[in-house]
Amino acid sequence: MEHNLLNGILLLLVMSVGAVAAFRTMRLPPILGYLLVGALTGTHGLGFVGDSEGFDFMGEVGVVFLLFAIGLEFSLKQFMAMRTTIIGLGGLQVLISTLAGMGILSYFGANWQSAVVAGGAMAMSSTAIVVKQLTDQAEMRAQHGQLALGVLLFQDIAVVPFLVMIPLLAGGGELTGNTAELAWKVVIAAVLFISMLMVGHYTLRPLFQYISRAESIELFNITVLLVALTAAWITQSLGLSLALGAFLAGMLLSETEYKHQIESEIRPFRDILMGIFFITVGTKLDLGILPSLWLPVLLLVLGLTVGKALLIAFLTRLFSASNGAALRTGLVLGQGGEFGFALLALALGNELMSSGESQTTLAAIVISMAISPLIIRYNDKLTKQLLADTYVRQQRQDAQAFSAAVSEVEDHVILCGYRRMGQNLARFLHEQGVPYIALELDPGIVEKAWEAGDPVYYADATRPEILLAAGLHRARMVVVTAVDIDAAKRMVEAVRQKRADIPVLVRTRDERHLEALEQLGATSVLPETLEATLMITQRMLEQLGFTPDEVFRMTEKIRGDSYRSLRSYYHGEQEKPLPGKNPPEAFLHTFTLQESDFAVGKRIAELELEQFGVAIKALRRGEIRGEQPSTAISLQAGDVLVLEGSKTDAFREVENHLRTGGKTTKAVELHNSRAA
Repeated sequence: MEHNLLNGILLLLVMSVGAVAAFRTMRLPPILGYLLVGALTGTHGLGFVGDSEGFDFMGEVGVVFLLFAIGLEFSLKQFMAMRTTIIGLGGLQVLISTLAGMGILSYFGANWQSAVVAGGAMAMSSTAIVVKQLTDQAEMRAQHGQLALGVLLFQDIAVVPFLVMIPLLAGGGELTGNTAELAWKVVIAAVLFISMLMVGHYTLRPLFQYISRAESIELFNITVLLVALTAAWITQSLGLSLALGAFLAGMLLSETEYKHQIESEIRPFRDILMGIFFITVGTKLDLGILPSLWLPVLLLVLGLTVGKALLIAFLTRLFSASNGAALRTGLVLGQGGEFGFALLALALGNELMSSGESQTTLAAIVISMAISPLIIRYNDKLTKQLLADTYVRQQRQDAQAFSAAVSEVEDHVILCGYRRMGQNLARFLHEQGVPYIALELDPGIVEKAWEAGDPVYYADATRPEILLAAGLHRARMVVVTAVDIDAAKRMVEAVRQKRADIPVLVRTRDERHLEALEQLGATSVLPETLEATLMITQRMLEQLGFTPDEVFRMTEKIRGDSYRSLRSYYHGEQEKPLPGKNPPEAFLHTFTLQESDFAVGKRIAELELEQFGVAIKALRRGEIRGEQPSTAISLQAGDVLVLEGSKTDAFREVENHLRTGGKTTKAVELHNSRAA
């Protein structure tokens, strides 16, 4: 049996690698890849993986770690800051969506217990999809992004009462017969919640302080696993769910200084086990009977993507958001989510739902999640199409109101972003008597800065009309300090759409984006790491006795050359880029010519190294080193070539070419295509 389980795991891993890679290429959530693997390999599909308690248990543990991670992200401070949105908007959305889902399922003959679970599952949205997509689109701090975040937070909390109810509802019988038991379980859950908060508050921080002093990452990881699984075991022993205890443990640890370290340590466990969980959910999806359920599936999909979106838009509008922000919030949240799968899996495990009911709900959630990234990506364009003149008019009104507030400011600097760097720049400008206006999308920062008297406004600097309202045509300069590189690029584009002559300074943490920002119209791009190098260089040269004029000429020469001399360096083995990570700007590699090498006696131009994407940065001959050697130089035995390239694999091809004169097939094809 153990060998069969191992064979099944290996098969699932192989198929998961292919499916997740394919879905990422199509820019679809990896969750869908796992679900597809489960549907294909399960008992309803090809039958490669049958029903297995081992798989089901690993899936349950995956849910435990998912809820544990959600608990770590749950902050009481964040809850209090967004309490109106979370409790009011989020609470109404979950309640009404659950009732609507119950109505649809009841119409098709489901009993009220399974209808409650299915309705609750469809009330949840996908935190993973929404947050990632909005972050990639630089919309997380926009009004609709913050509203969506508030609703998602309440949905995360709302999972807890469902986790309590499902084991109770699974007993069958009538509601009246379970009332006393349900009330007793609620009391137990409340006492448990308070007890764990009290015990955890006084024990977890001292425990992790003691563990951290041992300076053993293995001991730290074991302790994290012990805490999460012990909390899950306690709640299960009391007749509640495993996931409930994990959520409580994560919430307790979220208030400690070890929160971020714990998050990074459990992520590998969570991701792998969550993948197995989604696969186990997929095995329960019977693709064969879905054609017979097309009508309820279609109604549920429309309810999730259209009905749920319109409901959230209507409720959001009641909370004083503009029409455009309300509709965008609804479009962003119009899908099912991973917590829906968790609730359905728990309901199926407790035999609370029939096969047809579970298949219908599962299929609807999967389809809604598949089309959700596309809807989120174009939520702004869809809003403009659906609201037409109303949305555009509202944007103009916002811009006009903002413009009236800053109409007297001129010859000023516009700061796009008012976090640490923006605030520091604002202080310097204020000390020098230079007027400025700062645009920021974090309401907490705006509120505090406004109370302090700083000219900071809640506004989206990626919108050209907002920049015009901020007096772009009267301004002396625009400084972009946003950390998000996609947002920074959109800000530069927005400035250049309306004014071509104003200086635009852009801060970036990564020099790889330097050329892209310059091509978009940035006057000057300041990479933090390279500027820090120049500052240290300046201090070093001053201490060595160089005059200020000499130091200035040296540093300005480097800046004038777009920091090219600083952007490549020798990388150690531990600095090599990981798979999926962006590579550094350039690598340096050295190669010494031997007497028998093909390149000896050849001019640099004859070698055509550009076909490999590699250039000779420097040449050392004896004790003499020359930078950027002329292509007319003939190479000699003993010459040391300092090669520069963006891919380490290219260096092997270049070495082979320098030694033997041979070219790889890829290089030959590239050379021939260029010649053609």
